[in-house]
Amino acid sequence: MSGFQKPHNGALLIDGTRQSGQDVRQQNVTAVVSIANIVKTSLGPVGLDKMLVDEIGDVTITNDGATILKQLEVEHPAARVLVELSELQDQEVGDGTTSVVIIAAELLKRANELVREGIHPTTIMSGYRLAMREAVKYIKDSLAHKTAALGPDTILNCAKTTLNSKIFGKDSDFFAKMAVEAMHSVKVIGEDGKPKYPVKSVGIMTQHGGKTQNKYEYDYEY
Repeated sequence: MSGFQKPHNGALLIDGTRQSGQDVRQQNVTAVVSIANIVKTSLGPVGLDKMLVDEIGDVTITNDGATILKQLEVEHPAARVLVELSELQDQEVGDGTTSVVIIAAELLKRANELVREGIHPTTIMSGYRLAMREAVKYIKDSLAHKTAALGPDTILNCAKTTLNSKIFGKDSDFFAKMAVEAMHSVKVIGEDGKPKYPVKSVGIMTQHGGKTQNKYEYDYEY
């Protein structure tokens, strides 16, 4: 077969070179840090916008991490993981796409330094998992607040914050109010007596033409 060779020990190999060890780890870390450096300057309320031009000349100006990474042609496998991580964060949460990339790259960078000092990768992963559990516990105990305890102004400001980095950030006041009203319209009380807001119950239909602020809301009961 073309492209394959069968050595005497019975293993089937593909023509090419195999790399392992510290050199490969360093290449992976360098790749992910490079991706993080691209979006690092766009982090936060005073982050810089990026102007991206594709192969047909279309221009995109944004400081949203997921949007920036989608426009890049990333080929390195480790760097692609960060791009997919940013896309998943955008799908599941809708915010924090830049933060997850920067944090993941920094964790890999620090882990590589620990490996150089002779600490086994399995031990490092166990330490990261322990730190994750402690961080989640601290957030739930000290930082998280129940939605019912927050005033309408606070909830509206939270929605504005997530929209400021989007393409329609200049209309964040309008869209934040629309999003909050939509979530309140699907509010249900669970069997445990706690309010729940099923996001998937909000359907979105788009139509070409018109202005961004042309919107219509419909309530359906089944």
